[in-house]
Amino acid sequence: MTACAIKEATEYVRKEFIDDPAGIPLDDLDFSSSGLFKNGQSWKSYFKRLREEDPVHYQKDSPFGPFWSITKFKDIQFVDKNNELFSSEPSIVLGELNTDDIELDMFIAMDNPKHDTQRAAVQKVVQPTTLAALEPLIRERISTILDSLPEGEAFNWVDKVSIELTGQMLATLFGFPQEDRRLLTYWSDLGASLPEITDGDGTPEVRNKALGECFERFVALWKERALLSQEELEKNIDLISMFLRTEETKDMLDRPHEYLGNILLLIIGGNDTTRNSLTGGVLAMHENPEAFELLKSDLSLIPNMVPEIIRWQTPLAHMRRIATQDVELGGKMIKKGDKVVMWYTSGNHDETVIESPEKLIINRANARQHLAFGFGVHRCMGNRLAEMQLRVTWEEIMKRFSKLEVVEDPVYVKSNFVKGYEQLMVKVTRK
Repeated sequence: MTACAIKEATEYVRKEFIDDPAGIPLDDLDFSSSGLFKNGQSWKSYFKRLREEDPVHYQKDSPFGPFWSITKFKDIQFVDKNNELFSSEPSIVLGELNTDDIELDMFIAMDNPKHDTQRAAVQKVVQPTTLAALEPLIRERISTILDSLPEGEAFNWVDKVSIELTGQMLATLFGFPQEDRRLLTYWSDLGASLPEITDGDGTPEVRNKALGECFERFVALWKERALLSQEELEKNIDLISMFLRTEETKDMLDRPHEYLGNILLLIIGGNDTTRNSLTGGVLAMHENPEAFELLKSDLSLIPNMVPEIIRWQTPLAHMRRIATQDVELGGKMIKKGDKVVMWYTSGNHDETVIESPEKLIINRANARQHLAFGFGVHRCMGNRLAEMQLRVTWEEIMKRFSKLEVVEDPVYVKSNFVKGYEQLMVKVTRK
């Protein structure tokens, strides 16, 4: 499909987007539209219908071509765990890049053995000893951020808290200058913003320019670290040093699309889950005030609350696979080469597995039973780091504030992939 055809098709879908799909034939609905998530809650009724009426659903026509929607918890688990049946190559988002766009090779969109080799090179950044060393730094930074918030005055929580904390941590993990940390957020946002891959509102010109600047900065960092001895590299906890000290990845700079792809993957991975769950947690508390009252009476619930917030938010709406052979699932025959989309956000609201999924239940007995981090070889590498940042943030929130009030409707990101926020206006009341 040409760029022009994609643009025309995308505009048509936007024009025909329906808030309430009740009574509309499933074949007339487009489950690839970013309008599902930009409109806030529309996605819930769309995917509820699929789970009840056609949980393994084939959409014959979309701006991204035909694809299967997998919407129930256990079916998504099956696809995610069986990577020999469902390939991650060449991409894990719904659409495809145009020939003029910068291509990115990243290990999340690779199959084994290459995936495991590259992932192993940076796995140490989230090992228990590294996380233990990072926790005091995270606590110090979030304390400073929270102490700086105005009282009784509305502010954008996304900008003042979520982006600020994740930006500082990303800069630390890359050994990137703290004063330029907002560039990491900017590059992350542009990485998957194009209409042809996620129905976003980015443009190829802006994205390519930004990614070119990102590449230049990270080439300079690579060359700087390459001057270090092996002993010095072994001591460093930054991700570039980890690539350089690993035999299979120490020449990655010679493969520029692969180097930039993995850098961007790690930026997006370190940004989106934590950033949007930090914001989503505040919104979830606002919509479930009984949960906030329970938390105030029992702060020991925070570690259990964190995975529940991540499930409730589900920061990435989907992941895509390609069937490597004919596979029967849910009574349907998925053909070799078919595009298969696991809708994590739907699976995390599957009533047959998760009781009262619409609610934030911070003392939920099986809170870790969710799909937001995926399963199998591609399970989110940074899940423990994300959980730690959320835990420490809520511990510090509860020390300071008796009330968090959302004063305007959220403004959501335009994407069928990133389920996130541009703005959440909040007022805080200090203890």
